[in-house]
Amino acid sequence: MPVPRPRSAAALALAAALAAVGLGPLAPSAAAATVPVGAGSYSDTRPAGTSGPTTNTGTPVTPKLTAAAKDRPVPTNDWWSSLAFQRYGDNPYSTPMYGHPLTYQAVAGGLEIGYPTNPAIVGDGRQYEFAHKRDLTLGVAGLNSPDTKADAWSDWTVTPYWSDGTHTLRTTIGHGLPFVYAQGSGGNAQITTAGTAAVFADEGNILGITVAGHHYALFAPTGSDWNVSGSTISAGLGGKDYFSLAVLPSTEALATYRKYAFNFVTGSRVDWDTSDGTVRATYSLTTQAKEGTGSGTLQALYRHQWLHTTDPLTSYTYVSPRGTMKVREGTAFTTVQKAAPVLPGLPRTSAIDAARLRGYLNEVVSSSDPFSGAVDTYWTGKALGRLAQLVSLADQIGETATRDKLLALLKGRLQDWFAAGGANEFSYDRDWKTLTGYPASYGSDTELNDHHFHYGYYVYAAAIIAQYDADWAADSAWGGMVKTLVRDTANPSRTDTAFPFLRGFDVYAGHSWASGHQGFAAGNNQESSSESTNLSAALVLWGSATDDAALRDLGSYLLATESEAIAQYWFDSDQQVFPDSFGHDTAGMVWGSGAAYATWWTANPEEIHGINALPVTGGSLHLGGHQAAIRRNIAEMERENGGPAVEWRDILWEFESLADPTAARAKWDVGHAQYTPETGESKAHTYHWITSLDALGAPDTSVTGDIPTSAVFDKDGTRTYVAHNYGSATRTVTFSDGKALAVPARSTATATGSGPDPEPSTGNTFQLRSGGVLTTSTGGTPGSDTIPSAGGANYDGTPNKPLVYEAKGVNATFRTGGTTAFRLPVDAGTAVGLGQQARISYDLTGDGTFDRTETYHYFATDPLPGWEEYNQTRGLKSATGALGDLRGGTIRLEVWSAIGNADSRLQTGTDTAVLVIPYD
Repeated sequence: MPVPRPRSAAALALAAALAAVGLGPLAPSAAAATVPVGAGSYSDTRPAGTSGPTTNTGTPVTPKLTAAAKDRPVPTNDWWSSLAFQRYGDNPYSTPMYGHPLTYQAVAGGLEIGYPTNPAIVGDGRQYEFAHKRDLTLGVAGLNSPDTKADAWSDWTVTPYWSDGTHTLRTTIGHGLPFVYAQGSGGNAQITTAGTAAVFADEGNILGITVAGHHYALFAPTGSDWNVSGSTISAGLGGKDYFSLAVLPSTEALATYRKYAFNFVTGSRVDWDTSDGTVRATYSLTTQAKEGTGSGTLQALYRHQWLHTTDPLTSYTYVSPRGTMKVREGTAFTTVQKAAPVLPGLPRTSAIDAARLRGYLNEVVSSSDPFSGAVDTYWTGKALGRLAQLVSLADQIGETATRDKLLALLKGRLQDWFAAGGANEFSYDRDWKTLTGYPASYGSDTELNDHHFHYGYYVYAAAIIAQYDADWAADSAWGGMVKTLVRDTANPSRTDTAFPFLRGFDVYAGHSWASGHQGFAAGNNQESSSESTNLSAALVLWGSATDDAALRDLGSYLLATESEAIAQYWFDSDQQVFPDSFGHDTAGMVWGSGAAYATWWTANPEEIHGINALPVTGGSLHLGGHQAAIRRNIAEMERENGGPAVEWRDILWEFESLADPTAARAKWDVGHAQYTPETGESKAHTYHWITSLDALGAPDTSVTGDIPTSAVFDKDGTRTYVAHNYGSATRTVTFSDGKALAVPARSTATATGSGPDPEPSTGNTFQLRSGGVLTTSTGGTPGSDTIPSAGGANYDGTPNKPLVYEAKGVNATFRTGGTTAFRLPVDAGTAVGLGQQARISYDLTGDGTFDRTETYHYFATDPLPGWEEYNQTRGLKSATGALGDLRGGTIRLEVWSAIGNADSRLQTGTDTAVLVIPYD
């Protein structure tokens, strides 16, 4: 490791001033070797014998950028990173890039474009993919560029650039964009099709073609004319330099799409707001009219987005590896989600045996090496996380000496890494504008992989320390280095010249990417989604502990967003994303082209299922929002494994406890005596986690507190409310069901009770009662009604022998913008292939005519006994009429079997079986 060289007094003073406000240097000096940040430091030269980013053969590489972009921090770990990171020496263009609905690959002659709509099942049935396959290539006649560079980018768009000295091409592509916007010089606009193109519309400068069953519209400047000659289609630009292309959902959509053909997208941006247990995010595009004065555009929303927006959508849809994408007409849309629960640790319950927990804790702290030989950033991070999990446990049972020993271990190891010049250090790369820890691992140096995985553990451990020692976490002490790691992995600033904005988090895709170079035929990938959310939860804890509301709210936005993406794209919680031919209920890895039942290192089902659960912390509670998916996940693991978990039994027990705490506790009771904990786990934490949830019940994510560090649990209809107050004075935390909890300063408090359902609607809550009644009264007698079988027929959208529940004589004022919500616990027992469907109707005046009818997509139940929640997030199948004020009106709920050949059940008489109307 290099020895720090002396620095000038002026340089030291400047660095110290910047570190004092937690920023670190904006851009390290080329002459400096060690950059002080508070009490810590990092180097700006790599340790001797180590490497930075390279090609696959070990040749050093620098970012492939145009002069216009050369000073901008490159957002590596993105869906398009291969444009800037040349991983392969013989490919100076790009590997396939998955924007969705379109796919792209840069080549010498321009941009290959495809729209894959039929999944392939590969890898012995372990992977589904909508692989890039060229339908056509967009370019300029004669273009033969030696490379493709990144010229500009925004939150989810990128602009590749080609030049061969005579011809140039500049395109803008992005997530959700059905358009490709192009500017070229030196030749005619040229489209080369992969097969014979059938022309379905020819309007001079607008041409509609069908290639490989996919419909495209080509747009040249007004006055131009497209010429078709075999597989080559060209148009003179008439002195202009722009043209565009769109993939159409149908040939009939051409009239709509032509309105936006020349409104070129120039930027994309997400803005978020977190308050009172709700996370709002607005996704906006900016456009520039190349012809006329129009504005606006079309954008396709992913499933995790359209499930959480009330903004109007068109009837147009696209196929994607993430399920159906729905099209919005306009430049912006907003999603609204409940904040995900985060706690520094589960609260103590009376079920915990203090003596037993004390024994488990002593096993860890008395170990000759509590860090288990960890050397590199990843395994050190795992060890830090393991120890940090135990601090609050020791504190709960009054073991202050053990608590303080754990804190000392955490501080010592973090400080070792946070000071340059020793056996471990962080080093800043000026070319790639990234901070890499050495010793590195898993390509975190040569490929810029996994920084969010590794550093999330460091931030989490630092947040636990900050809870007990604010002085240690101050910017002038060690907090500055924590924030520098945050800037590398999840920088909220778009103007920071030293690190890119949200390096690995793809705001539109809704999750992070792990590969720094994206150099795969299948695009980018992410395996351990849970290690990504570990960083987000750590930001909530760190921001709360250090009174940094911006970082706290960033963590809330990232966690809520990725939580829904994980539910949909890793766990297929609604069973609407994975192709029917895939045959798996979970994915170990998500790729740009699809997903795989696999990990990078093993085909063992335990790791495939467990890698998206670890580390299990107070930031894992969001997984409990999809308990049916967890049950399916565990059932599949045991089928594939030939029995219960063995190697990672603790991780999988803890994961199962988020849905079925009693079942998990039973497995712990039988199997805890002789097993080896997973590397990031301990028997102390696993015992506390499983025993606590068995007492508290599974997380109830339908209820949120007005601070991020709060959670609710439900056991047999009784809720336990938990909140941690990092402040210096007692505060009252109010939950969305009306429960208020006084929490002393710097403490965790709990209370039990049963409030009304807290659906995010603004209206009244009606409980279902057997006998067909809807009532605003609570405290019903729990029961269930039988939903008759569909008898093997298809009644999707058409009620057949429905259960009917009504409330009459209702007077209420409609709240503009409000939407209907419901929670219907249903159970198919062990029956396979059942789907329940709901319709809600409003008779505004009670005259017998329903003025508004909403039919929701049916819910496919699993063949495992136990209640599953059918709710409004399944989405509207159809709606007629409009809502208005209720004056003596009638509300009707109908539930029937849309498909299937067996009866099922609908729960009644509980606060979890409700209809919520959007009324005051």
